[in-house]
Amino acid sequence: MPNTYFQFKQFTIHQDQCAMKVCTDACILGAWFAQKTPAWSQVLDIGSGTGLLMLMMAQKHKGEIRGIELDLAAYRQLKDNIGQSPWRGMLKAFPGDVRSYSFPARFDFIITNPPFFEGDLPSASETANLARHSKELTLSELLTVIDTNLTAEGAFGILLPYHRSSWFTEQAAARHGFFLRESLLIRQTPRHDYFRSILYFSRHREASVPTTELTIQDSEGCYTADFVDLMKDYYLYL
Repeated sequence: MPNTYFQFKQFTIHQDQCAMKVCTDACILGAWFAQKTPAWSQVLDIGSGTGLLMLMMAQKHKGEIRGIELDLAAYRQLKDNIGQSPWRGMLKAFPGDVRSYSFPARFDFIITNPPFFEGDLPSASETANLARHSKELTLSELLTVIDTNLTAEGAFGILLPYHRSSWFTEQAAARHGFFLRESLLIRQTPRHDYFRSILYFSRHREASVPTTELTIQDSEGCYTADFVDLMKDYYLYL
């Protein structure tokens, strides 16, 4: 039976009420953007789940961070997790559907770990389907929501399956005028292909778009130096 919580160095994630548990690729997403997002920017996390991304950002951030979660059980746990954290004064969560929710202001940065696969590999669990697959919020709808809630000079970050990256990048540019400014390609070991992409977008076309690779484990099954460097401020035993 998996743990009902995940202990980080400065906060705890309880996750027994959430379909999607803490996973390595989501932790990479939070740590990567915590380093890149301007300290006083106003941040929105779409589909906050346990609050993992909000708390990882808050550990290195100074501005307000907001989250929205559709599933009510997950929302209640999200509120508990952020309420027990050292940064509860700068964090606030909203229950509801981001497609129809009216925020009082636009955000400087939006981060999201959206549902995956849009029909591929459906789960027997309806709750897990909502969390893992684009059934309630498609990637096309997500782009519209981001466009609506992002400032003109704002940026957003997203975690996607590697095989969806090119399609999403093309859709972002063609339909909403978002352009890729940086990407991180993730693989489990040197023997594996990439399985996740982290993409960083803004409304400005860049002359060059840097791409970085991150391998989680080496051929001996140990964390790589790059992974340790990224996660050492969060993971308890690094």
